[in-house]
Order: sequence, then C-alpha cells, then structure tokens
Amino acid sequence: MLIQFNFKNFKSFREEATLDLSAAKMTEFSDRVVTIGSEKILPVAAIYGANASGKSNIYNAFEYMSEYVVDSFKYGDEEENFEEFRPTPFLFDSTSADAESSFEVYFTLPGDKAEKIYNYGFCIGKEGVTEEWLNSKAKTARKYSTVFYRGTTDDELDLSGFPKNSRDNIQVALEKQVLIISLGAKLKIAKCKAIRDWFIANEFADFGDPFTNFFLHRRLPKGFVEDKEVQQKVVEYFASFDEHIKDFRIEKVPQEGESKEERYKIHALHKKIDSDEMADIPLELESAGTLKMFALYPELQEVLENGSVFFIDELNARLHPLLVRNLILTFLNPKINTNHAQLIFTTHDTWQLSNQLLRRDEIWFVEKDARGLSTLYSLADFVDEDGVRIRKDESYEKNYLLGKYGAIPDLKSIDMFMEE
Repeated sequence: MLIQFNFKNFKSFREEATLDLSAAKMTEFSDRVVTIGSEKILPVAAIYGANASGKSNIYNAFEYMSEYVVDSFKYGDEEENFEEFRPTPFLFDSTSADAESSFEVYFTLPGDKAEKIYNYGFCIGKEGVTEEWLNSKAKTARKYSTVFYRGTTDDELDLSGFPKNSRDNIQVALEKQVLIISLGAKLKIAKCKAIRDWFIANEFADFGDPFTNFFLHRRLPKGFVEDKEVQQKVVEYFASFDEHIKDFRIEKVPQEGESKEERYKIHALHKKIDSDEMADIPLELESAGTLKMFALYPELQEVLENGSVFFIDELNARLHPLLVRNLILTFLNPKINTNHAQLIFTTHDTWQLSNQLLRRDEIWFVEKDARGLSTLYSLADFVDEDGVRIRKDESYEKNYLLGKYGAIPDLKSIDMFMEE
C-alpha cells in the first residue's frame, strides 16, 4: 500500500508536495483504516481544486515516477536526447527550470508477511539520475536500514544491501540515465524486482483527456473474449448502475497489414421490449458513461486482485455522482476490497465532499497562487483564520464552495460579450 508520495520541482509544484495516506488520529470511519506493521493506512484520497490549479500534475508526477522506474533501463546512452525523458520542472523561475526534480514513496508490498515498510526515491537533473535510494524498515524496527544509496560520484555508491555478485553486476552496467531499481530488476535481483513490480501493478486512468477517453474502451477485461463467466461478471458489474445490457457478442476483426495483434468488435445485447429476442448494439454506440465504466473494469479488476494503487484523473467526468460514490465505496468496503487496494482521484464532484463518505484526512485540496505555484494540503491539517481545525460534523461541501478551505476559482464576470 502507498503510505506517502513526495515530489518536488515538477510542473506547477516548485516546493516539495506530500500526499499522505497514513491515517491521522481521528475517530471517524476507523474501521476502514488498514494496519500494516506500525503504519495505519487509508484506502482512498480525493483531490479537489480549481481548474488549472495543479490537480492533474499530482497524477502526472506519480505516473512519471512509475513509468521511469519501469522504463529507465531503455534510456542508457541517451545523453544527447535525455531532455525529452526528463520530467518537466517548474519553468517560471530560472533556478527551478535548471534544477533537479525529485520523487519519493513510502509503501508496503502486497502479501508481505514480514510487513516491511519501504522508502524509495530518486532525483533527476538535466543529464540523468543525480540521486537514488532504497531503505527498508522491519515491522518492529524504529529506524530504516539502507539497501542502497547512489549519489553523483562513484564514491557515493553504496550497494551494501545486495549480494556481492549483484553489486559487481550493477557497478559494471549502471549508466547515469538508468535507475538501479530498473537495472537490478533486469539483472533479476529479487529486491529490485519486487520494488519495480510494485510500480508496474499500479494503474492510471486519465478521463480528463478526450483522446484517451475515446480509445480506452479498446482494452478488454482479462479473459473476456474466451470466458463466458468473465463476460457475465462484466454484465453483473454493469447491472450495478444499468440493467439494460444482458450479454455480449464478440466478433473477431480481420487483421490489418502486418499486425499480428488480434482485434475484436464488442456488441452489447439488450432485451427487446416487445419480445424475448435481443437487440445487438455495437459497444461504441453506447453512452460515453457506459464506455467509461467498461474502460474502468479491467483496471478495477486487476487493482482489487493485486492490492495496488488506482490513480484516476477527473473521476467524475461523464459519470453520475451516485455512480462515482459507488466506485469509491468499493474501495472503502473491506469485504470487497480484501487485498487493500487504494483509490486516489482528482475530481470537481463536490457531492462526494461529505462527512458521511470521507474522513478529513482522505480529502485534499490544491491551490495555485498568483505566481503559478501549486500547493497541496489536507482538510485534516487545515486551520481556519481563527486557528481552529475543521470539525468532523461540518458541511464540507458547503464550506468548500463558500471558499472556507480555499482551492476554488477566483471568478470574475464574463463581461467581454457585453455591448458597449
């Protein structure tokens, strides 16, 4: 489970930002808190803020970190072209534009009976990795122990947490654009592979991107084509919000050109109102909301099975608030979410901003100031102008829209259409 994500100098976030999923000391909804080792961890984080405040940049930062961990092995010997792989820093001052960006996570591995806590992170500058570290802490330990540390020089390379032959292999093959975790996973070093696989298991969905939205429904659930039971599970999934789809018909599409990838056309079967026959409707003719829910299913299935993190940008786009709430409740229900999967999402849907659904430490806000700097903060840490913390019985939605917590648009009259 993700405990904490820190990042710095990424897009609109110049200073370090922290998304903390460790539970604060509060009484509401204590039954949903997961205890692993000495950590108490939350299953959900909801991120609110005005348009262009930087909400999506948190999503982008976590996605960038995950993708670089998985793919950095490909970037060796790319010194001349490395700029395209480098994360986008804060560009509105000359110092930050040239400075390194940093990414760090604290997390646990699913199914780890030892219940260890891991701390992994790296910094990237203009030419490659400037720093990287992996620490671990046993369930009963107070302090972290170093697995490896890497600085900018050979003297700052500590691989003491690896066997000697693994240390030798890393030292020979390591390049400054490549992460030790990525290289170690390729070299089949168990500790590196476990960390790399944690990042691989996390899922991302950007429903604020119209292009992505259009193509998302092309990914099919695991086993969907050949297994009728899987198809019926998808029907049951649809029935949680729309009972009109009764079955599916799958049609194999002829391969085009030299592509060997098998392609399928999905048809949704609806019961006709005047007979027991089925109406055959191509899936792409279904509503945008139905397509989005179909697109969500494979990731939702895998995240719940693997106990990984599902990060969704603009969760509310094209979905009814009740349906959004139903998705959130899936992660909050320990009887369904038995493997402790986590949902992190950005949204404008203030109906979910309720003390009947979310804890104060599960609610986050992003605000951007006049200089273009974004700040991330939790409702649990928010203190009003009188120095008083937010109570759990407050109307979060009402107070947020009134501007009590900040992170709302600074609106002005749209008067350019007025006749002079």
